[in-house]
Amino acid sequence: MSWGTELWDQFDNLEKHTQWGIDILEKYIKFVKERTEIELNYAKQLRNLSKKYQPKKNSKEEEEYKYTACKAFLSTLNEMNDYAGQHEVISENMTSQITVDLMRYVQELKQERKSNFHDGRKAQQHIETCWKQLESSKRRFERDCKEADRAQQYFEKMDADINVTKADVEKARQQAQIRHQMAEDSKADYSSTLQRFNQEQWEYYHTHIPNIFQKIQEMEERRIVRIGESMKTYAEVDRQVIPIIGKCLDGIVKAAESINQKNDSQLVVEAYKSGFEPPGDIEFEDYTQPMKRTVSDNSLSSAKEGKPELKFGGKSRGKLWPFIKKNKSPKQQKEPLSHRFNEFMTSKPKIHCFRSLKRGGATPEDFSNLPPEQRRKKLQQKVDDLNKEIQKETDQRDAITKMKDVYLKNPQMGDPASLDHKLTEVTQNIEKLRLETQKFEAWLAEVEGRLPARSEQARRQSGMYDGQTHQAVTNCAQDRESPDGSYTEEQSQERELKVLATDFDDEFDDEEPLPAIGTCKALYTFEGQNEGTISVTEGEMLSVIEEDKGDGWTRIRRSEDEEGYVPTSYVEVYLDKNAKGAKTYI
Repeated sequence: MSWGTELWDQFDNLEKHTQWGIDILEKYIKFVKERTEIELNYAKQLRNLSKKYQPKKNSKEEEEYKYTACKAFLSTLNEMNDYAGQHEVISENMTSQITVDLMRYVQELKQERKSNFHDGRKAQQHIETCWKQLESSKRRFERDCKEADRAQQYFEKMDADINVTKADVEKARQQAQIRHQMAEDSKADYSSTLQRFNQEQWEYYHTHIPNIFQKIQEMEERRIVRIGESMKTYAEVDRQVIPIIGKCLDGIVKAAESINQKNDSQLVVEAYKSGFEPPGDIEFEDYTQPMKRTVSDNSLSSAKEGKPELKFGGKSRGKLWPFIKKNKSPKQQKEPLSHRFNEFMTSKPKIHCFRSLKRGGATPEDFSNLPPEQRRKKLQQKVDDLNKEIQKETDQRDAITKMKDVYLKNPQMGDPASLDHKLTEVTQNIEKLRLETQKFEAWLAEVEGRLPARSEQARRQSGMYDGQTHQAVTNCAQDRESPDGSYTEEQSQERELKVLATDFDDEFDDEEPLPAIGTCKALYTFEGQNEGTISVTEGEMLSVIEEDKGDGWTRIRRSEDEEGYVPTSYVEVYLDKNAKGAKTYI
């Protein structure tokens, strides 16, 4: 099957058909372009949607994402972001592998089509020219034949006429011969032109047109194959991202399966637990006897004089005083129990410091305005943050020290003295942070019941780097609410007890040496200049007798009578799991 032999006379239709084929290809390119735009817009909308519901940094929403359901939702948002990325990949691959390639191919196809049909028109024009030459030769031969016939007839007429002179007859005879010769020449020219035209026409219909139409057919078939390959590529581009999209969906399913309702319930308890105990039974007050009523009116003051006052943060703190109101008059009518219970259930935590409220509602540094459990959590978080800052500053100090050592060994690299100011500044920052950490650890120990209430002297010592905040906290501590609902300046004096010593001396009063629970290797050289510390050199192996309790120090031993503390970041600890007192890490 060949267009050259089957469609030899359909030049114009083939021209229209090939143009239609190019239009179809351009239409498909437009379709793929619009698909890529849809994929890009879809990916953009998915990313915007994911960004819209992402928790804002340093906001209340970020705290809510500690719950497993919220974490699963956050994982879903992240997976949707990756899901959007795959649609961007689809758009990019379709653009590079289909759109750009086909657009270049269309330009080549148009150029090839133009060249083929130009050759076809040129062949048509040549055969038309030959046909015109043949027609012209034929008309000239016909005219010369008619002229020769008329000249012959005229000669015969003149020859038959006796009145015509011999000269006229001779002239007519010569004219007839000339016309006859012209007719013979025209006949010969017409014959040669006809043969040449027939030859050209045969070549045109059996050689030129078939070759040109064959090229056009091959061009059209290549176009059809190309558009088919593009459709396959179109499907493969989608198919390539299906596994990754499946992983995104699997990630969403995995996040959903990680939701733990019990864990979320426990987090609610940790978030809102106050640490108070439920109120005890209300004593019966007998108003039938005046004496008992008098005692009842003064029951709170009597209890205050005869019993030790409940300490803030103790387990028996909140017996009844969170909602008891002081009777301002003996004649004041008692409220029903149901009203008082409803007031307790709907009441908000009281502000224990009016002075801080007057200053603009600033939160006390020791978080004394919070319930015991919430206060403990805040203090623990503050201690952890300070330890992180200490570690950061310590790393910076180590880096500066190493750089100084490099400058000492290679003076051409820099002046070691230029680092002294920075090193001093970092060391001072570390010392400040450690004092701050000790202050918050003391408050934390007070809340957890490990230390008694701190005296005013201890408060002044702990606030040596923060005078204004210390004064506010001291005033706030003096204005705390008493069990009967009133505020008194005597509260701080009643809560003053002897503070346990926090120096390093108390850490080394053990009568018997502690057993080793592991070994450690010194990563850096440490000069133990403070009391209770021990100096180590880089690479030295020592015994661990007490691991880090969260304060950043590890207790080690070099010999039976030489032991002390070193920074935990300066050693690499290898604990013996079978040793007594060693923790088991899973």
